Amino acid sequence: MGAVGLVGAGVLVILICAGIGLAVAYPNLPELDSVTDYRPRLPLRVTSAEGDLLGEYGDERRTFTPIGQIPKVMQDAVLAIEDARFYQHSGVDYIGVIRAGLAQFGSVGSQGASTITMQVARNFYLSTEKSLTRKLYEILLALKIESQLSKDQILELYMNQIYLGQRAYGFAAASDIYFGKPMKDLTVAEAAMLAGLPKAPSAYNPIANPRRATIRQQYIIDRMLENGFITAEQHAAAKAQELKYRVPTDLPVHAEYVAELARQMIYTQYGADAYTRGLTVQLTVRANDQMVAYRALRKGLMDYERRQVYRGPEAYVDLPADPKAVDARVAEALADHPDNDELKAAVVLEAGPKKVVAVLQSGESITVTGEGLKPVTSGLAANADAKRQIRRGAVVRAIKNAKGEWTLTQQPEVEGAFVSIEPTSGAIRAMVGGFDFGKNKFNHVTQAWRQPGSSFKPFIYSSALEKGFTPATVVNDAPLFFDAGSTGSQPWEPKNYDGTFDGPIPLRRALAKSKNMVSIRVLQAVGVDYARDWVTRFGFDRDKHEPYLTMALGAGSVTPMQMATAYSVFANGGYRVSPVLIAKITDARGKVLHQVDLKGPDPSQRVIDARNAFVMTSLMQEVTRSGTAARAQATLKRPDIYGKTGTTNDSMDAWFAGYQPTLAAIVWIGYDTPRKLGDRETGGGLSLPVWIEYMSQALKGVPVSEAPAPEGVVNVGGEWYYDEFSPGQGISTLGTEEHAPESPTEDEKKGILDLFR
Repeated sequence: MGAVGLVGAGVLVILICAGIGLAVAYPNLPELDSVTDYRPRLPLRVTSAEGDLLGEYGDERRTFTPIGQIPKVMQDAVLAIEDARFYQHSGVDYIGVIRAGLAQFGSVGSQGASTITMQVARNFYLSTEKSLTRKLYEILLALKIESQLSKDQILELYMNQIYLGQRAYGFAAASDIYFGKPMKDLTVAEAAMLAGLPKAPSAYNPIANPRRATIRQQYIIDRMLENGFITAEQHAAAKAQELKYRVPTDLPVHAEYVAELARQMIYTQYGADAYTRGLTVQLTVRANDQMVAYRALRKGLMDYERRQVYRGPEAYVDLPADPKAVDARVAEALADHPDNDELKAAVVLEAGPKKVVAVLQSGESITVTGEGLKPVTSGLAANADAKRQIRRGAVVRAIKNAKGEWTLTQQPEVEGAFVSIEPTSGAIRAMVGGFDFGKNKFNHVTQAWRQPGSSFKPFIYSSALEKGFTPATVVNDAPLFFDAGSTGSQPWEPKNYDGTFDGPIPLRRALAKSKNMVSIRVLQAVGVDYARDWVTRFGFDRDKHEPYLTMALGAGSVTPMQMATAYSVFANGGYRVSPVLIAKITDARGKVLHQVDLKGPDPSQRVIDARNAFVMTSLMQEVTRSGTAARAQATLKRPDIYGKTGTTNDSMDAWFAGYQPTLAAIVWIGYDTPRKLGDRETGGGLSLPVWIEYMSQALKGVPVSEAPAPEGVVNVGGEWYYDEFSPGQGISTLGTEEHAPESPTEDEKKGILDLFR
């Protein structure tokens, strides 16, 4: 039979099938609600205050885009390869069907004949089974869809619904996932690459199969020229363009902890629907603040890690002798040791005391020498323990310094937390819950209950101001000893951190130098129960602070978030404002479901008098000017910086809590299972540098702002007093009239402790 006969037979078959279908199947076709009232499964998107994507949750990553907002180049690329006659046919391209039918009798195998409308029908209503019956239903459904929807509506459905690999549904999501850009910015070459994905997303994935994907992309560019969608000049430029893909782990903003917290809050309110209804959750977090905080905390933890003993490689890999087989083995081994952002995993090829050569996951070879080997010196020694030795096959960590030179190091075991909020509104500006979310998902900002140490002293001093103490009150910094009844546990002989006693000193100087004996005497005078009730005004839990004198040194439990709220009370003049993370929630159509008015506090939120906040701010200004945090004002070169360092007993927790009137920020560093950070590690040495690094960026362009004196305070001789506690009216001295208690002898202490063994 000739070609004409075959065509005629093909047409006859189609007509017969269509006739049978119309008579039998058409009345039984499903209703088209799924396409006429299209409600795509849209993921939950969490964004920064500026709109930067921080997190996306849901099985289908999709950004619904109306046809009018889909760029012509993307539409043309899809039409060129999928259905060039889309706007000419009525849902079924009979010429294409005949061509496919003829191909069945030839040697070229099966040919696709599905139009875009037929693909929509299949994607929404049919299985992927290959049978004549399914094909018939596909044709009939396509005809029905064309009778009820316009061509643009059908193309809109297709381009938003189609699966394109990497959990991307629709071309808007694919553009972001593969290229990290919106569709409107796609080039011809990029659009052609994405247009090649619908046929087989896994086979033509440009990241997993670049060669195969490129061949198809080049073919689509040719088809775009043949169909008149692009000019010859555009065709040549597209064929020559070298595409750059977004690395899957690349994130424009590292906000994993804060995005996860938002996800939990939204899930609590909306349940599983949160992941399919296209909610956009806009946070108060600012993208730039978040990245500065993220980098600052990681740098602080890495700087600490460099001072620690090298614990040895993470693993050892048997490398083949054949150099050609090494790359594959390295890639396989490092799959179990993923890069930790800038902290790269590498497999050592050569190791010696003066030089180490290693290969990164990317295949790049690096050479480390000189200062870059210092952190791992013990691992390169000839007599190094076998479990700590860096040798060929060792899996190590490498990081670039400021000069771009590689240094060998190790992943930190120590953890940290950072949070900053606006004191007047409670808006959270940045939150970093730990060193790395992938390594440890525990959010230390909201979940870690830790001893605040000396960073808790301002709240004790605040209570004392209400009892007649003033910044000028002289308190004896002399030794103390307490029996078990005073402490609630064992006999206690507290020490100052520096091991010295200064004798009588004013409260202002005592807080600046963080004198423990003074804080304890102040708490004794104020009364533990009174102070315990007082600190609840700042948001602390009463039952987390036992009614003993150890409370003066921060022996209770707080979270960094609580500390941020508490210090904000001083910063905003006496109001307790709840932290706000979610600023606005909108649905898929842009309807606002929830919005917070980030205004200042109202009178009902006042928890301490304005003058208490003012005097405490003055005292904490001294801490950052001449005390344990003097580095703060010296570095930032502005006087409106206030705060307090905190180092707990045995240096298990290191804090800096501080503020400028527009921004309060808290830094905590410690081990998850509490242990000593080191004899010389303090809040001023560990946490303060992180705080300064953040504030140096966050306060750029913010004018200096020192709070004016409120009513009820008076300045006498350069010192601030409550009106009723001015010189001669308040408590002028404490503990100076009496001899300081003598410390017990070693034998006496041993006898006391023996009673509790």
